[in-house]
Amino acid sequence: MDPGLAFGSVLREVRKRSGLTQEQLALAADIDRTFVSLIERGERQPTIRVLFRLAAAMHVSAAQLIQMTEDYVNVNGG
Repeated sequence: MDPGLAFGSVLREVRKRSGLTQEQLALAADIDRTFVSLIERGERQPTIRVLFRLAAAMHVSAAQLIQMTEDYVNVNGG
């Protein structure tokens, strides 16, 4: 599985678990809402800076997001 698609799926799952809409996450992370959508669909990947902003906005660590992505890739045919 493509890591970009995996990260997008993880981001969507954690965002929803955090009770945030794409717009709320984008506002909290100081990025454009359309960028959140593009990331979740695997069409764009965040920079390290944006990764940390997204994680902070959802009250998780950047390392957790990366680990969850790695786990997702391994489970879904990496």
